[in-house]
Amino acid sequence: MQIQTHPIATEPGLAVYQLTSCHYGTRAKGRKAYIQASLHADEVPAMLVAQFLRRRLEALDAEGRIRGEIVLVPAANPIGLSQVVQGTPFGRFDLATGVNFNRAFRHVAEELKQDLAGRLGPDAQENVALIRAGARAALERWEPQDHTELLKKTLLAMAIDADIVLDLHSDNEGLLHVYAGTALAEKAAQLSALLGARALLLSNASGGAPFDEACSRLWWELAEHFGEGIPVPPACTAVTVELRGEMDVRYDLAQQDADALLQFLAREGMLDMPLSGLPAPLCEATPLAGVEPLFAPQSGILVFAKALGDRVAAGEAVADIVNPASGATATVRATTGGLLFASTAHRHLLRGMQVCKIAGATPFRSGSLLSQ
Repeated sequence: MQIQTHPIATEPGLAVYQLTSCHYGTRAKGRKAYIQASLHADEVPAMLVAQFLRRRLEALDAEGRIRGEIVLVPAANPIGLSQVVQGTPFGRFDLATGVNFNRAFRHVAEELKQDLAGRLGPDAQENVALIRAGARAALERWEPQDHTELLKKTLLAMAIDADIVLDLHSDNEGLLHVYAGTALAEKAAQLSALLGARALLLSNASGGAPFDEACSRLWWELAEHFGEGIPVPPACTAVTVELRGEMDVRYDLAQQDADALLQFLAREGMLDMPLSGLPAPLCEATPLAGVEPLFAPQSGILVFAKALGDRVAAGEAVADIVNPASGATATVRATTGGLLFASTAHRHLLRGMQVCKIAGATPFRSGSLLSQ
């Protein structure tokens, strides 16, 4: 096992940020997996899961039971971890720019369409190698304009050529759920079952250029661009895992989640360890475009009529917003049926703030599909 330290900000007289990555096994002997925790730095559960992963991977590496290379970034956002606003951690947005730390990652597909023109052929594996080399080169040409862009480049450079990318997050309040590209549905369903996820949300492009899609989306876009005669498989299984809610920081849950992630890697042939049976899935995949976010129609006290995990019918009341000054009550109703899988942890909202999200089976939205 090797630990690498990546300087993110080194200008004299300013705060210095460092990113730490842990490297297990060797790439020369197989495939590559990349796992990062808490890109949104105030989403803490993933960092605890990473500690359980770290201990187990160190032991497996010492025993020579890692097939390929596994890179673990146990705290992916040192900038966000350093941000506190009036005593409250603030790790979702960069205070310097207002940009979400999990948006605006470099998408290299357009560059690769030009760089690889006339170079790909009928051998899928040779195409994969050329695309990965081209993606690494494209990232090298990225010239970050600030410290947060440098952080994003550093993270993406470690993941862009991986076979498996696991981006570990958590919601404000929520059930465990998973986001993945539609082309990755089969493998994402296995991971979802192992984790006991209650929602698996699929999309070819969710909008905003999040980290997982910077790693995976280029593959199906290149496949479509080059056509049937030039095979380009979806060679990067990049998945975002939402580990319940921000307050679900518990040793038992972290151990459970780490065990499930290790089982997934073992099933992918990257770990020499006993395989458990694949649990029955707790959900079927649904389109991300079928997720309905509900918003507060007025300011006031949030009182839920439904709980996380409840099935909600179209038109059914989900919550009330009670204005404490006027006493007026506004009822928030679903317009589509589905599973209430995530909600805000706040109990006083301003008008327009998000109340919750419902996963429905029928797509009806387009454009930017992720919450800000």
